[in-house]
Amino acid sequence: MSKTHKKKLIVVDTSVLLYDMKSIHSFSDNEVVIPLIVLDELDKFKDKAGLLGESARYINRFLDFLRAHGDLNDGIQIPGERQVVRVELNSRKSNAIEDFDWSKGDNKIIATALYLQETFPKRTVKVVTKDVNLRVKCDALKIKAEDYLRDDITPDQVDIAGWSEITLSGDDVDFFHAHGNLEIDTEGLNPNQFVVGKSSTGTFIGMFDGVKIQKLNKKVSSIIHLEAKNKEQKFAIEALMTPEIPLVTMTGLAGSGKTFLALMAGLEQIHNGVYERIVITRSIQPVGKDLGYLPGDIKEKMDPWLAPIVDNLRVVFKDTVYFGMMIEKGKIEVAPLTYIRGRTFNDSLVLVDEAQNTTIHELKTIVTRIGTNSKIVLLGDTDQIDTPYINKRSNGLSNVISKFRQSNLHAHVHLSRGQRSDLASVASEIL
Repeated sequence: MSKTHKKKLIVVDTSVLLYDMKSIHSFSDNEVVIPLIVLDELDKFKDKAGLLGESARYINRFLDFLRAHGDLNDGIQIPGERQVVRVELNSRKSNAIEDFDWSKGDNKIIATALYLQETFPKRTVKVVTKDVNLRVKCDALKIKAEDYLRDDITPDQVDIAGWSEITLSGDDVDFFHAHGNLEIDTEGLNPNQFVVGKSSTGTFIGMFDGVKIQKLNKKVSSIIHLEAKNKEQKFAIEALMTPEIPLVTMTGLAGSGKTFLALMAGLEQIHNGVYERIVITRSIQPVGKDLGYLPGDIKEKMDPWLAPIVDNLRVVFKDTVYFGMMIEKGKIEVAPLTYIRGRTFNDSLVLVDEAQNTTIHELKTIVTRIGTNSKIVLLGDTDQIDTPYINKRSNGLSNVISKFRQSNLHAHVHLSRGQRSDLASVASEIL
């Protein structure tokens, strides 16, 4: 049996190629099969702004590059890689699916998989898709199917708190209160990780700077006098107000104060001359939609998604006049994630709201836009994901928290308590 016959036939769905353009290179020692309908679907995205358009264009150009090395219908080995790619024109309308709507791309992909099973009975055929419904259909028709899991983090990397509790002697706690720092055996602590030190006689909270546990000393007091309501909010203020930490991630349930703290810290640092502006961005589209679905210019289209930001400023200033003034002066800028590629943000605090609804590839696009003297803050609730094709283990925010957890450029805080109201907090837990 030839090596080609030993390769699995991996039928790749459009959702995978749009989610990660480099996924076409991710199936070493196998044969990637792209149904013709997938090329038709990719064609609809090639002119779109943002990551979707870039992904569609990359796949099209890469397939065009492969044409110089053989016949795509027969299969072409990617130069320098142990992987074959081909475009499959054939499909088989099985009696089991004769009632399917053949205008739908998913059903044509299923038909292609059935054709491959019949044509190559000794080879494993598998559909790889981010579409849950397509995987369910495949299972019902006894077609092997699985999610594209390259970006999934392990279960132990989910729900990272950003702080640890350590048991100390009474002398250690007394030394910390007297000197504002403590150097002890800190094995297991990451840079910028927050610490709750406890002994039988007292406690303290601090942040590990890589060498010592340091006392928290950052405040928000120029625009408003902001009092932290719990230790997690104190941790968040310290991370937000420390310019030497350019990446801050904050997770927590709705109403825990993520957006409010980030905004107030940002306004404080603009007032103090640390940054020149706040840039607010977020993912405003699931796969297949863009700003064209709402009327008006970019600001008007972003208004529904800016409502939480405006609500937070209204709490402090009792109206929206201050927000409008900051927009007019260029101190607050709205930058839809779709149009952020190619920009560089210097002297800026960049807030990415609802970051749990982004993919790691979208967050890479924006994090790599951060220039000199800037900070990026990623906010989100990883238990509330609205975007198709991603979940708690594969979303961009969880990935960033996991991959940066040992970096001295990053600090993370999970806010576990709701502050919106007693009713909101209880509802988040029991409903």
